[in-house]
Amino acid sequence: MKYQQKGFTLVEIAIVLVIIGLLMGGVLKGQELINSAKVKNLANDFRSMSSFVYAYQDRFRALPGDDAAVANHVTGGIAATTPAATLANARINGAWNSATQTDESYLFWQHVRLAGLATGTPVIGNAEYIYRNADGGAVGITGDAILTAPSTPWAANFYICSTGIQGRFARQLDTMLDDGNTQTGTVRVIANGAATQADATLLAPGAQDQAQFTVCSGF
Repeated sequence: MKYQQKGFTLVEIAIVLVIIGLLMGGVLKGQELINSAKVKNLANDFRSMSSFVYAYQDRFRALPGDDAAVANHVTGGIAATTPAATLANARINGAWNSATQTDESYLFWQHVRLAGLATGTPVIGNAEYIYRNADGGAVGITGDAILTAPSTPWAANFYICSTGIQGRFARQLDTMLDDGNTQTGTVRVIANGAATQADATLLAPGAQDQAQFTVCSGF
């Protein structure tokens, strides 16, 4: 009676393991590419917004949001009335994440969109009015200080902040755009969704990788 072999040979098992290894390597490499693209997308938000400011200023000799003559510059433009007595002071006042529809920092988006510099709806109060980053976090701008008691100076003409960013991506952003230290330089990290903070948060690899933070860059 002829013996019928059952199960897999060592060669067959080795082939299966190689295939599994190749698949896992492909998945990990794919995820790495996705993450890299996301960080580049987040970085582009900072670059694009700063270019909006400079282009608007070059065209109208005023800052978007702070423009007292915006109605004359772009059709439908609304001049800010808050924060009080700050209009046309050459700074975009108001919290970067302000929801006050009369704030300069809130009206920034309307001004740059009506000027044709940025895409998106210029309709105040619209659910899509506030720009969102690749992770769905709000992105905003302000000329007011983000840090109230920084351990190292952080002066800038304006600050752009992007929220809902995982710690691992925040560190990559800082490395890509600045000095790799989230507590110093032009790029700094604060608590997720915070308007201001005493000092920036130092992120180290590990437990903070999955937590969400707000990344701000000074210009």
